[in-house]
Amino acid sequence: MGSDAQSATTVLVTVTGRDRPGVTSVLLAALARHHVSLLDVEQVVIRGRLTLGVLVECPSDPEALQEALEGAMATVGMNVDVEIGAGAAERPAPSTHAVVVLGSPVTARSFSRIASELAKQGANIDSIRGIADYPVTGLELMVTASDTSEETNGRLRTGLSELAMAEAVDIAVERAGLARRAKRLVVFDVDSTLVQGEVIEMLAAHAGVEDKVREVTESAMRGEIDFTESLHQRVATLAGLDASVIDEVAEKLELTPGARTTIRTLRRLGYHCGVVSGGFRQVIEGLAHELELDFVQANTLEIVDGKLTGRVVGDVVDRAAKAVALRRFADQVGVPMEQTVAVGDGANDIDMLNAAGLGVAFNAKPALREVADTALSHPFLDAVLFILGVTRHEVEAADAVDGLVRRVPL
Repeated sequence: MGSDAQSATTVLVTVTGRDRPGVTSVLLAALARHHVSLLDVEQVVIRGRLTLGVLVECPSDPEALQEALEGAMATVGMNVDVEIGAGAAERPAPSTHAVVVLGSPVTARSFSRIASELAKQGANIDSIRGIADYPVTGLELMVTASDTSEETNGRLRTGLSELAMAEAVDIAVERAGLARRAKRLVVFDVDSTLVQGEVIEMLAAHAGVEDKVREVTESAMRGEIDFTESLHQRVATLAGLDASVIDEVAEKLELTPGARTTIRTLRRLGYHCGVVSGGFRQVIEGLAHELELDFVQANTLEIVDGKLTGRVVGDVVDRAAKAVALRRFADQVGVPMEQTVAVGDGANDIDMLNAAGLGVAFNAKPALREVADTALSHPFLDAVLFILGVTRHEVEAADAVDGLVRRVPL
């Protein structure tokens, strides 16, 4: 029987070895000489080691194709495995969830337990890639769950959240697909989130009442007392302070590690960024301007004759007001709520995180961790980028391009 009468044969070609220029072109040139049709291609490089898989349909002699491929790949020092009759070319259904694992380090034991938990819940790992090696190790697992119901989604999050606590890693679970990369508005709390420490405690230090104010702050952040009442109590202790302390405190604000990188990268990617704070507008406005934030919502300290009166002006930005502000920001820029992200650390952020499409608890109190979609326990705010699917390589590449543009004379 002539070769043109033969039925086409499916062939899986797997090339492995040290990555180098020209491997793919040599492989495809050999395939082209046998007039194959490409059905699927997948490639991964880990620490300079290449694995390249190509699924083809061969219309003629597959043994001749195998011999040709072995000879061609030998010329570039690569190993090749050829499986003839590899089965029908069925492209798998898209993954249902993205699971991001962050740790310093991520141990083999931790990853093994995560894989076991996924298997226990009937979820299959489709692919794994490294997304960060600094300031934490980040791995992204694309996973297919048994179904896409809210019940299944909740079980995945609960099971992996408990495991994260036990293994001292952070694990975020999100539905996969376009919705994950469609986030367009990110709002941050300020105190102990965007900046280190609590602004009101810094102001209180000038009045000699820092310990008293810190005690009330911690009680409010744990959700033990009403935030509005706690704010009034704390601000009252500042009565009589010279207004110049506001500028002194503003100059001493320290951004959380990774905060500047996070805001800069989000803005480059087209996100709108803002802050919603139970702190004070007069203290944070300069920082918000420096970071080129789109929105600022915070309390306003009353000042009379150059002195703090111990009162705030206007409505208090409390737990409920934070969620209202997030919705208002989203409406102003035409972003649906499911495309918003809120990041905070205390009980007064609960409503805001619940309202957002993705709520992230950052080094948070237990009350907030319990309701957040995901929790981050490492003190690096740029971990938020990894949760959103942005890799460390993409961050550094954007920095390099921006630096080059800035050096080009106009």
